[in-house]
Amino acid sequence: MKLKIGVMGSHEEPINKTLIKKSQQIGKAIAENDCILVNGATTGLPDEAAYGAKKNNGFVLGISPAHDYKEHIKKYKLPIKNYDTIVYTGFGFNLRNIVNIRTSDGVIFLRGSMGTLNEFTIAYEDKKIIGILEHFGGVSEFIDEIIEICKKYTGAKIIYESDPEELVKKLVKEIKKRNSR
Repeated sequence: MKLKIGVMGSHEEPINKTLIKKSQQIGKAIAENDCILVNGATTGLPDEAAYGAKKNNGFVLGISPAHDYKEHIKKYKLPIKNYDTIVYTGFGFNLRNIVNIRTSDGVIFLRGSMGTLNEFTIAYEDKKIIGILEHFGGVSEFIDEIIEICKKYTGAKIIYESDPEELVKKLVKEIKKRNSR
């Protein structure tokens, strides 16, 4: 069975070419490692990662907050182009995040703000293998401090890496290692 790698992060449309390129490299690496990319069927950096996966013959699964296709497009104004399948939860953003994380075997975080922080806390509580693309900004730059403030160990494994391809390789290796136990 293929591993499912979640990509969570800033939904804002990126203008920084480095952010776009590295997000697309994450998607490409997920496809090249024969994994399924999972995200919130959203805009911004997660959609750039989806584009990178699709461009490299990867499979992309989106978990939408919307009830159906029409609501996904009209109310939420979310993309469909880079997705092979979209699951319409009807849960809105917060509850969608739980499905998003629990569907993923491991999760990579790219920048982000409040919604990404919510996804991180779910992944951390669920003891996921978590990848942080270093020097990318947003809440992902403060993960160590957040964990220190909360003073809670859950068994989650966090991998820090600045190279997108290496981050995906390390994440896949850790997931396989954990699954073999």
